[in-house]
Formats: sequence, C-alpha cells, structure tokens
Amino acid sequence: MAKLTFSLDDDTVRTLRRVAARTSKPQSLIVREAIVEYAAREERLPEGERTRRLEILRELASQPASRSGAAVDRELHSLRRERRVGWTRRSD
Repeated sequence: MAKLTFSLDDDTVRTLRRVAARTSKPQSLIVREAIVEYAAREERLPEGERTRRLEILRELASQPASRSGAAVDRELHSLRRERRVGWTRRSD
C-alpha cells in the first residue's frame, strides 16, 4: 500500500476524526472509502446515455409479458431451492 502526504483544512480533519471515532474505523479507511464513493459518482453515466438506457427499459416494460407471474414464481422458487442444495457452512 502506498503512503501519501497531503494537507487537509481543519474542518475536514475534525470531520475525519469524528467519523473515524464514531464508526471505530481507521482514518485511512474513511479516506479510502470516501475516494471510492467519489469515484463512483464521477463515473456515472452521462445524462444522454442515461436517458437512452431509460428509454430502452421503458420500451421493454411496455411489451407484453412472455409468461405468467405464476410461471416466474415457480422458476424463482426452483432457483432458490437449487442454490441451497449442497451448501454447507465450514469452520476453517
């Protein structure tokens, strides 16, 4: 892991320390999580692409269902049952 040096204003430092104490997390973890959240916000789709994708979803939602709700429920029930089969907890 890289070590960095940077400056923060007093209010930001107080906030960082308060959040770290309240959550019982190291300050470095708080900073890393904040950067991940910031990057996720920055990487969101541009408005035009978001609008285009929403239109596609609206188009799909307006089409008639290809099978009944009961058929979908049966398939979901079957998938959930299959996921549980063979899974056991291990204590390593």
